[in-house]
Amino acid sequence: MAVNEKITSFDIATLAGVSQPTVSRALRGDPTVSEGTRKRIEAIARQLNYAVDKNASSLRRGKSNTLALLFFEDLLPDESWINPFFLSMLGPILQTCAKRGYDLLTSFQQLSTDWHVDYEDSRKADGIILLGYGNYEIYRVRLEQLIAQGTHFVRWGSVDDHALGMTIGCDNRQGGRDAGRRLIQRGCRAIAFLGDASDRYPEFRDRYAGLVQVMTEAGLPVDPRLHVDALSIEHSGHEAARRLIAGGVPFDAIFAGSDLIAIGAMRALDEAGMAVPGDVALIGFDDIPAVSLTRPPLTTVAQDYLRAGEVLVDALIGLIQGKPVTPTLLAPRLITRMTA
Repeated sequence: MAVNEKITSFDIATLAGVSQPTVSRALRGDPTVSEGTRKRIEAIARQLNYAVDKNASSLRRGKSNTLALLFFEDLLPDESWINPFFLSMLGPILQTCAKRGYDLLTSFQQLSTDWHVDYEDSRKADGIILLGYGNYEIYRVRLEQLIAQGTHFVRWGSVDDHALGMTIGCDNRQGGRDAGRRLIQRGCRAIAFLGDASDRYPEFRDRYAGLVQVMTEAGLPVDPRLHVDALSIEHSGHEAARRLIAGGVPFDAIFAGSDLIAIGAMRALDEAGMAVPGDVALIGFDDIPAVSLTRPPLTTVAQDYLRAGEVLVDALIGLIQGKPVTPTLLAPRLITRMTA
């Protein structure tokens, strides 16, 4: 092993002849690991000067009273790295931690590193709150590893039968239905959707499914040519709206999978000489602070970030304490402004 090279739980696992999740559980004092295996692993850890002793004893007793909040590393055009919707959750999460007597550590889920292993090595917190994930089909591999390691974690995301780990999320289908009904009530008949609605992005998928449901119930055609993939960044929304316009299929409304997509779409519509809401009604999703400042102010579906922060913290503490915890869907709310 190279001098100054960081020792990881994988190194210990190799020397002990066990899996890395077994090492993680043993160093946490998990009773599912036999005493002999645990002592062998602890001895190897001491020999390698593995940085676990500082917090391990308190973690095994469940008395570190610290939670870790990991933001998904998501480079935005302004180089802020964090989706502004998740920043809205930070205050409520901090406030709830303080009320429950917990400290909070914050960091990134860096795609360039094995952040799930880094957490296990650090031994600084009793559990993790995960916000954001990018492509879920790639992300689920990391979640499976957290589960195998016995890590206590909760995440914000799509709550469905295929979700991994304890998930708290918005009722995205209901949000899609609310947006669709609003547009139909305004007389819109050709409604486009901007957002990747595949299983890679289950929240967009559910929002689109809600829109399709109310359009079908209203007897309106669902034209696949009016569905354009986009990621939740302004630039992607701008490009998706440009492709939509260039496609030549008439539309009188856009439901965007997120506010950032909607803001980008609004710019593309303006560049094309299409007035909002005169020519095209527009609805976003999230209710980030910026949408009240757009021209015109954006109608959107708000996620309850205040309640979300509280539920995420309480669910994680429940898991740490061994209490029964169930996935939770939070109701969205349509915020009507000037674009629809």
